[in-house]
Amino acid sequence: MDIDYQRRVFNYAPHKRQPVRHPVVVVGAGPVGLATAIDLAQQGVPVVLLDDDDKLSAGSRAICFSKRTLEIFDRLRCGERMANKGVSWNVGRIFMRDEEVYGFDLLPEDGHQRPAFVNLQQYYVEGYLHERAQELPGLDLRWCSRVTALEQHADHATLTVDTPDGPYTLEAAHVVAADGGKSTIRKLMGLESKGRVFRDRFLIADVKMTADFPAERWFWFDPPFHPGQSVLLHRQPDNIWRIDFQLGWDADPVAEKAPERVIPRIEALLGKEARFELEWVSIYTFCCLRMDSFRHGRVLFAGDSAHGVSPFGARGANSGVQDADNLAWKLRLVVENKAPDALLDSYCQEREYAADENILNSTRATDFITPKSAASRLFRDAVLQLAKEQPFARKLVNSGRLSMPSVYAQSPLNTADADVFRQGLRPGSPALDAPLVFEGHADWLLRHTGNAFAGIYFAGTKHDGQAIAEALALSNEAIPVRLLVVAAAGQAQAGMFEDSAGLAAARYDAAPGSFYLLRPDQHVCARWRSFDAHAVRAAVARACGHQGLATNATMIQEQMEPA
Repeated sequence: MDIDYQRRVFNYAPHKRQPVRHPVVVVGAGPVGLATAIDLAQQGVPVVLLDDDDKLSAGSRAICFSKRTLEIFDRLRCGERMANKGVSWNVGRIFMRDEEVYGFDLLPEDGHQRPAFVNLQQYYVEGYLHERAQELPGLDLRWCSRVTALEQHADHATLTVDTPDGPYTLEAAHVVAADGGKSTIRKLMGLESKGRVFRDRFLIADVKMTADFPAERWFWFDPPFHPGQSVLLHRQPDNIWRIDFQLGWDADPVAEKAPERVIPRIEALLGKEARFELEWVSIYTFCCLRMDSFRHGRVLFAGDSAHGVSPFGARGANSGVQDADNLAWKLRLVVENKAPDALLDSYCQEREYAADENILNSTRATDFITPKSAASRLFRDAVLQLAKEQPFARKLVNSGRLSMPSVYAQSPLNTADADVFRQGLRPGSPALDAPLVFEGHADWLLRHTGNAFAGIYFAGTKHDGQAIAEALALSNEAIPVRLLVVAAAGQAQAGMFEDSAGLAAARYDAAPGSFYLLRPDQHVCARWRSFDAHAVRAAVARACGHQGLATNATMIQEQMEPA
């Protein structure tokens, strides 16, 4: 029997108020806060997760979860449930008035475990994450716990938490603020997000109905059923359909939510004879903004508390979960005294860059969807007309550049290429999945990476034995490197993965002897044409924030030993 996640209420549980300093306290139990807390707990870091509510999100809210985010959820051991429950899709279609302009496929090639996107209501995502959190003994989730004050000290932060049985104080070495766009932590610290508010309003209507529309993203410009505006249609599980109607800035946000206003708009799209029920209705305004810095002392901001974008392009929840993916492993190494505190600054460098990239794409999409002058509208409509016949014009059409993971090409944690690669995954890139076979069973590459540094060695040279022995020895060091040995089809020996379709070698531009080093968040931080244990140790040290250290392996090892 399915759980009704929209109506679940979590009881407040009094806890022992002991004078303990916690390594990490996360504020906000939405997708970002839950993902951060789960990531820390499954890597062995005790974490307290506070939320001022006692239930999951109301309404579908974020629904489009990207391939990269699904891979992160796989690493958190709840991706399979989300993929199975969600509606998978790769294809989108653009319409101008009543004609299709063109269609696009976001994942046209085979050999990926996950689709380009899965549509899944946010309450399911939060529910599945919550159930995963309940499995982890090191994760203390406290409902009905509202932070009312925060003070920073030299080596910790103190939070005052209000609860049904009175307030108490909580000490934390680090605080992660994942408490949403109206962040209480941000306000308590006197900080703000800055950016641009777009003068337009959109209506979201979640409609329950049986329809034969395909599981695709359909976007209309100036359709006959909603002239002069735009409309977006998405399918969700449980026969729920998301419809977004552009309303214009002059629309009354209260009146437009009334059923007598919403139902005629839906009937204009579906037809008067259509049978449907309204599940959820909301009005939103575009905003693109972010904090100047995502780190303020011992407080790190993630998700909507740090940055906000318009919904088109599915960049909100996806970028927030990717914040968590970036931050958790760095916090773990700092908490364990295996990396300097400065490693946390790289979270800001990498994710502020990603936020700027998302905001730029979101702003461009919003300007295209909602032109603010007659000349802008004339240009947009001309581009759409031209795009019917001319592929080059399709690059100018922007109904929301859909979320893609950022490449941290300029990250200080990367080790620059010393060898020549024609293509493949340059340092800073998220790792790509590929089908493999292990001991006769179908498998996937990314299942064996994440949570720790991983090395991928592409076998096939006469020096394999020595290289593999030296690479295996790296698993015993202070910062261990887990080894995957990948061999070409028909050449795998015991303990090796077989690149049965040749896609791993192709996607990584790998020749026999090539070696890739992945960070715990599955981003590439270094690659070589041949394995060199000394170079790998130096690259691990750099990725852990020790780039200023000498490259002598003994000195690096001493610096990374726990204090």
